[in-house]
Amino acid sequence: MNRRHFIGAAFGAAAATRAIAAIPPMKITRIRYYYNPAGRPLFNQSANVVTIETDAGITGIGEGGAKDTVEQCAGMLIGEDPSRIDHLWQMMMRGYFYPAGREKLDALGALDLALWDIKGKALGVPVFELLGGLARNHIECYSTGFPQHGSLKETARACAEAGFRAYRTSVADAPAAGGFNSHEVVRRTAAQCHEIREGVGKDGDWAIDYHTRLDMPDAIRLSTLIEDLEPYFCEDLVRSENPGIYRQLREHVKVPIAVGEQFGYKWDTNELIENNLIDYTRTTVPNVGGLTEYMKICALCETHYVGLIPHFTGPISEAALVHACGVFSGPVLMEMLGDGRQKQAHLPECYDFRDGKVFPNRRPGLGVTLDTKPLALQAEITARFRLTPIYERPDGSITNW
Repeated sequence: MNRRHFIGAAFGAAAATRAIAAIPPMKITRIRYYYNPAGRPLFNQSANVVTIETDAGITGIGEGGAKDTVEQCAGMLIGEDPSRIDHLWQMMMRGYFYPAGREKLDALGALDLALWDIKGKALGVPVFELLGGLARNHIECYSTGFPQHGSLKETARACAEAGFRAYRTSVADAPAAGGFNSHEVVRRTAAQCHEIREGVGKDGDWAIDYHTRLDMPDAIRLSTLIEDLEPYFCEDLVRSENPGIYRQLREHVKVPIAVGEQFGYKWDTNELIENNLIDYTRTTVPNVGGLTEYMKICALCETHYVGLIPHFTGPISEAALVHACGVFSGPVLMEMLGDGRQKQAHLPECYDFRDGKVFPNRRPGLGVTLDTKPLALQAEITARFRLTPIYERPDGSITNW
């Protein structure tokens, strides 16, 4: 090793030592779960809030989960060192022997976000610095539910003029009477997509969510009808229970495919990524289990040239995604609801959005400030509990019981 390399290595080691030393010894003392009355009723898109308190006076903020699943995961964290994030993730995921299902994984993800928030605050840095530093200056967004401006064509044009990278539509709604006639819906949807393309112009972008409403033949037919309109992505072409069906779909459609909104951790989406059956993953936080698992999915995507188009679940999760997507070097497009101007009464500070883009900021942790007054406290966990033993290898890493 030459002198320059030696000095550089020594400096890096010293910096790492200082960073570790800067984290005060901490133990988790209390976890609270708040119901957000302004949130959605879906468990995996909830905007309910969790906080993790420590004996060092640092509190982490997370989002997601349901009361019972958060309580079960939270009991395993009391008394633990919050800085050992991956260790705690494994403990929560394996701690009841049976792997966490998607409902419980969502709660685990909410707690994981709060752990990352604690670590960033303890070190006085934004989470993206802990993940390797920014790979981009900002993150482009597409809009879901952009406010109506007259016709569909005019609305799409207004969305593009507001700075969004793409306007997103969905498969047309069924008429009030007569049931869901998929053939009629496909024809109506294709006509609407022509209007949208005219609205965004030849240099604009648009996308469509099939919302798993269509059976396979209709999904193929719609994809063929809109192919020449060059959608940025087509989302969730068919139901999500059988990811392997995209082996057949991939043979018949040429539109870019985005899948994963309903998925959990990396094993749910691994088949699609490794076999290049999708162009973008829609997996998101906290659904996958938080930032810890999401970064592993990002690594899978990078090795297979798959981009990130994460689903919007809630505002705190959106703030967390800025950190994860900001350090990813591949294609990224984030979802924003409406025109992005919505304010959350419980979040004086959240993600920084303007001109159709989200921007990283230098606030420590996730960069979120919480006011609990608009929320309803539903659970408070201070006692440690586990129902099954947790086995560790000789080196201290967790294995199964």
